[in-house]
Amino acid sequence: MNEKILVAEDDPAILAGVSDLLKLEGYEVLEAANGAAAIELYKKSRPDLILMDIMMPLINGYDVCREIRRSDSVTPILMLTAKGEEVDKVIGLELGADDYIVKPFGIAELTARIRSALRRASLGKKTSSNTGETELIMGDAVINFERMTVRKGEKEPVQLTPKETELLRYLARNPDKVISRETLLDAVWGIEPDCDITTRSIDQHVARLRQKIELKPSEPRVIITVHGAGYRFKADG
Repeated sequence: MNEKILVAEDDPAILAGVSDLLKLEGYEVLEAANGAAAIELYKKSRPDLILMDIMMPLINGYDVCREIRRSDSVTPILMLTAKGEEVDKVIGLELGADDYIVKPFGIAELTARIRSALRRASLGKKTSSNTGETELIMGDAVINFERMTVRKGEKEPVQLTPKETELLRYLARNPDKVISRETLLDAVWGIEPDCDITTRSIDQHVARLRQKIELKPSEPRVIITVHGAGYRFKADG
């Protein structure tokens, strides 16, 4: 295990504790005490995963996430947040964060989330070459899973986040089936529905996907809400 993890946290005790834990787990660790240092280390070292606090000096976690996602839609970003900050989760997920870990957190939870994120990132990189599944055509929309883009008609391609891509791929592989939010949490996020990423996060991602792939997002014809049950995907919508 030689994966490189960037830990960005302004609390010295948490930074030291998390770094020591990850080193014991066999990871190479980069440490940043503020957002500016995190961006600099990211550009210099290109870590395999980023574990980042939201409230950091100089540049906050939101802006660090936004900056990284301008050029990198693949590297997993796990954000640390104080308990109960639901608005932070929504904003961060919209910016492209992959997961949330709420303070205080346990060792087992932290390591499990990191392993899951790294595993999903690795599988995502291999999927296209292994399956040949690179494009999905839906009406005038063309989804490119390898590039993580959607192009509608003659418009410029729009970038999908890693989670949007995974969610869309899973739904497309199960056409005309009603998929519950709990199933999506397990299949796409790799986590149980009683964790801190709630089913509301699924709804947020679906809403953003509709803005990018639907002809009329307010009248969806591709990702259909089945009230009280979940979502159904119609490729011929």
